[in-house]
Amino acid sequence: MVNMDQIAGLAKQIRGSLVQAVGKATGNRLIEIKGMTDKATGKVQKACGDMKAMCKKAM
Repeated sequence: MVNMDQIAGLAKQIRGSLVQAVGKATGNRLIEIKGMTDKATGKVQKACGDMKAMCKKAM
């Protein structure tokens, strides 16, 4: 079962990857770091969604 945290987390990961690639392509280190941060935030949010889904499934 998929929940909104999983979807939002995956979307943040994808957006972060795109922003990171743009930063790398343009040579802008700050944009690249912002993309890396967004990607990490998305991974954490998706992991929280995964845990919610596991708890819901266990009940």
